[in-house]
Amino acid sequence: MSWGLLVLLLLVSSSLANGRGDNTQQHRVATIGAVVDFTSRVGKEQRIAMDLAIQDLLHSNCLTVNLDLRDSQGNSAKSTSAAINLLNDKKVEVIIGTLTMQEAAVVSEIEIRKANFTILSLTSTAIKPSPSPASLQLPNYLQVANDIVIYMQCLAALVGHFQWRKVTALYEQNIDFSSNSGIITLLSDSLKLVNSEIEHHQAFPTLSSLSDPNALFDEELKKLRSKRNRVFIVTQFSLNSAVFLFRKAKEMGMMGKGYVWIVTDEIASLLDSVDDSVKYNMQGVIGIKTNFIESTKNFAKFKTRFRRLYGLQYPEEEENSSPSIFALRTYDTMHAIALAMKNAASKYLSQEIVSTEFQGLSGMMQFKNGMLSQSPTFQIINVFGRSYSEIAFWSPRFGFSDSMNKHLDMKERTNHSYVQVLGPINWPGGLQAPPKGWTLVDEERPLKIGIPARGAFNQFVKVTYDQNTNQTRITGFSIDMFEAAVKNLPYHMPYVFVPFNGSYDELVEQVYYKGLDAAVGDIEVIAYRYHYVEFSQPYISSGLEMIVPVKSDKLKEKWMFMKAFSKTMWFLMIIIHLSVCFVVCFIENEHGQNFELKRIGDILWFSVTVLFFAQRERVQSNLARLVLAPWLLVILLVVATFTASLSSMMTISRVQPSVLDVETLKKGNGTVGRNGNSFIVRYLIDVLEFRPENIKRISAISDYPKAFESGEIQAAFFVAPHAKVFLACYCKGYMKAGPIYKPSGFAFVFPKGSPLAIDMSKAIVEVNEKKQVELLERQMLSSFNCSPSLNSNDGPIGYEPFSGLFLISGLVCAFGLLVTSGRKADRLLHNMSCIRAILIKTRTLTWVFLYLNQSYRQSQKHCSTSSILETCSTRNMSSGVIVI
Repeated sequence: MSWGLLVLLLLVSSSLANGRGDNTQQHRVATIGAVVDFTSRVGKEQRIAMDLAIQDLLHSNCLTVNLDLRDSQGNSAKSTSAAINLLNDKKVEVIIGTLTMQEAAVVSEIEIRKANFTILSLTSTAIKPSPSPASLQLPNYLQVANDIVIYMQCLAALVGHFQWRKVTALYEQNIDFSSNSGIITLLSDSLKLVNSEIEHHQAFPTLSSLSDPNALFDEELKKLRSKRNRVFIVTQFSLNSAVFLFRKAKEMGMMGKGYVWIVTDEIASLLDSVDDSVKYNMQGVIGIKTNFIESTKNFAKFKTRFRRLYGLQYPEEEENSSPSIFALRTYDTMHAIALAMKNAASKYLSQEIVSTEFQGLSGMMQFKNGMLSQSPTFQIINVFGRSYSEIAFWSPRFGFSDSMNKHLDMKERTNHSYVQVLGPINWPGGLQAPPKGWTLVDEERPLKIGIPARGAFNQFVKVTYDQNTNQTRITGFSIDMFEAAVKNLPYHMPYVFVPFNGSYDELVEQVYYKGLDAAVGDIEVIAYRYHYVEFSQPYISSGLEMIVPVKSDKLKEKWMFMKAFSKTMWFLMIIIHLSVCFVVCFIENEHGQNFELKRIGDILWFSVTVLFFAQRERVQSNLARLVLAPWLLVILLVVATFTASLSSMMTISRVQPSVLDVETLKKGNGTVGRNGNSFIVRYLIDVLEFRPENIKRISAISDYPKAFESGEIQAAFFVAPHAKVFLACYCKGYMKAGPIYKPSGFAFVFPKGSPLAIDMSKAIVEVNEKKQVELLERQMLSSFNCSPSLNSNDGPIGYEPFSGLFLISGLVCAFGLLVTSGRKADRLLHNMSCIRAILIKTRTLTWVFLYLNQSYRQSQKHCSTSSILETCSTRNMSSGVIVI
């Protein structure tokens, strides 16, 4: 009854407006068409919002709105037909509703009136088609929604936060003119940025098009349940279809532990409008909804009026009648149209709407590039109990935050990167920890883990059979490492080891062909194997190393005593010793002692006697003793160090490798040994360029010494972990030679795309952080009781340990030399003063002065020519100097 009164009121107001004649020249009559789905919850809300907007516009003195509503019934063909009818028959200026871009393009092509019109689509961000070249041909098409790419980024951020590597996308196929590959492509591109991907996507038809929806949903959900992936993103679903989907998923046990369900805006924003029974079937679901401010007075008034009118129109849904973002955007769109119509003619209406800007109930109404320009903020919710809880907010600028206030405060911080925050989540099945996102196809069947049964180094994998207990025992470093990593997984993973008798490459191929679920052992990470399988993080570093026998270094043994000290040390010892001895001799002679050191030979002989502490009684001066004391202490320490170093060198033999490097080995046409790793053969032939006939296969570690002794091989190549084991077992007589080639590592093997590779990599890192790898490696190597006799890395002792004593002795020596030199200089000056006094007393200086003066006068008489003048001048200068 209220709906009929409203239509009657509209007709009366329209007739009154038409009958006012010339007195209302500025009054504008707006003809608006609307195409919505009256059978859906979104369509019902949009219809009520339009009614409320018209009621508000009736109070305007400048505008009268004629609204023509059409029901699309969720059918794309009916939506297009209704839009064409409104344009041709009703002559509407604007169409508002859920027309997609493809439907608007069809309308533009079929519409024959050639008049200007504007289409404002109320399609939500989650079901907005991907941008296409058609948008360039529809300048009058405006999307009252945000960019779909931003929505996909929010989904990807949520998936990336929990590190789910694969997801399944579910959508409802309800568009007749185009496929939904656009949204799947956008979602896939966004997921790639967080190292994830869409493993499978499934389209569900609309419920109205199905004669037996139970059978179809049961069949499709069984297919999804049989797959390993457990992360489902439900997008582009109507509320009715989503309710039916979750009811069936609940019945089939797909809402239990290990499952993840994410719903988008067209479902999450309507959770306030569903019954408790619907929420019961959606326990643990995560939703992403567009956020809007609910604390304003305008929203409170609108909500009260909305609930009252919705209850009148749909009394059966009166209890769940809260407005969603779709109702708010519809109301704001009607006001944007009204504002634009007041200021523009019909042909400029689209431009005026684009330039419209105001703060509406849903947020800022402003358009850019054919859609809303305001960057949205999404609310992340978690369905729990009879309602849902808010766990975070997300925006493209700041990422995740735990409250809207932090978003508002951080708008001024342009360079601040906010830490991702997510509140506590109740996952399906009541789990508190995030699910891993995948599961085994049959969780009751343990994983079949292949292991090499005939490896050359059973220290890594050893398979033994106990006849008494009729059981196979599997041990080794690789097995211990795998078990330690499994303990660090956040979930239980049953497995069983399966010994494999083939080569390592064949073992990897079995994982590729699904004969085995994984492989564990001393399996090298090699590039070509990545074509077939995936590797975990290497649990031990590796590389190719060459092991050769050792030989004694006879030349070094002959002059071994010279290697006790470095050349610099020997040179400094000789120089400082001679310097100290010279200073001592200099001091003793200065004091006039009976120190008969007049030749260099005497100084050298004294140096020898000082070195062996002989003739110490000859040193009489206290200053000489002060200079000699530090140096004697240095000699004492140096002699003790020399004795210890020489003793060590004599008891430990000095050796060198029998083959220095690979080039020497190849020039001598030497043969090399290798174990069963086929990649070593490839590397030796392809990279190091060995002849195939010079590469010998050695089956067991115990066969290598025999092959070396018989001359069958001159060197052996091992990966680094195997080399450690060999040298620990045979530590006498063998050593490493040459560089390390092709560093890589040992890792576990998994099928392509297996999430276990990522989870095990993380577990291996945790094991490494706990220092368990070093402990397991020490336990493995400690079983060999072998003490190496090689000490080829010890170098001679340098001067550094004695540099402080050298400095002290040198400073004392310099001090003694300086003091003695000063004394001698003072004595020399004293002697010169005595000679001068004697000469003055005997008038010898007076006689010398008179003689020089007479010689000067005689020289002036002979200066006649210029040349003579020059000579005389020179003499005068010389004489003057002498006189002075």
